Amino acid sequence: MHGIHTIDTGFGRPSFDAAYLVVERGRGAFIDSGTTHSLPRFLDAIAAADLEPRDIDWVILTHVHLDHAGGAGELMRHLPNAMLAVHPRGARHMIDPSLLVAGANAVYGEDAVRRDYGQIVPVDKDRVIEADDGFVVDLAGRAMLCLDTPGHARHHMAIHDERANAFFTGDIFGLSYRELDSPGGAFIIPTSSPVQFEPDAAHASIERMLRYEPEAMYLTHFGRVTEVKRLANDLHEQIEAMVAIARRHATADDREQRIATDFADLYVDRAHRQGVTLARDAIVKLLQIDIRLNAQGIVVWLDREGAAR
Repeated sequence: MHGIHTIDTGFGRPSFDAAYLVVERGRGAFIDSGTTHSLPRFLDAIAAADLEPRDIDWVILTHVHLDHAGGAGELMRHLPNAMLAVHPRGARHMIDPSLLVAGANAVYGEDAVRRDYGQIVPVDKDRVIEADDGFVVDLAGRAMLCLDTPGHARHHMAIHDERANAFFTGDIFGLSYRELDSPGGAFIIPTSSPVQFEPDAAHASIERMLRYEPEAMYLTHFGRVTEVKRLANDLHEQIEAMVAIARRHATADDREQRIATDFADLYVDRAHRQGVTLARDAIVKLLQIDIRLNAQGIVVWLDREGAAR
């Protein structure tokens, strides 16, 4: 649809982590890059779209977390004409990814980072474009507007595709897995993973995207969703609920575990009210990584909020 091709990057599990190839008049742009292990899938996507690697003009990153951007350096090596567009706060991490890798090692552990993301390759600084708020990527005349959308991360941008009237949202418009679709529609949760979650900024970024009246959102986790206004409202409600949960347990010695347990209860309850028929254990298993990361991230926010008072 609209020349947009969904790529399952192979990270995590099937239908967990997506990137996109946008094709216009024989030219292409990738939105996000997956991990270094994802490279064969990107090259296959180019061939499936009847393109050559030289036909790709852009790699556009929503943000520089490794499941979105870890493969950018290796991918760029195979795209001789492509430029990389990234939020100004993320550009230096693409040119020198050492701090990015160190941060991931601190969260996940070195062995897991090596296994899950592969070797993180730097991008030549002469091929990196800092996409300030309002920067427009021109893909063969197709306007791709880059908007600063903090809340999940301060180096996050969402890309509005004028032709499709849709956003490529990275993580700012939450997570919606197709296994949790029901007659009530798509089920969605926010992502507050470490280390820059900011609830007020997340609310504002969601509202900013809604002002464009998009017909669809293309999520990294996972795929195209519609019912945009309803999903946005769901995200707003859950962000508020998650903040309330975090504050309730802020002084507990085991606050992260208490928060994670309450997040699981929140998501399961909302999923069941939406019409998801999976049992609680199945929903928690599907969301277990996100529950853990959301709890970790909101604890970081709690500490930062406390330090600011």
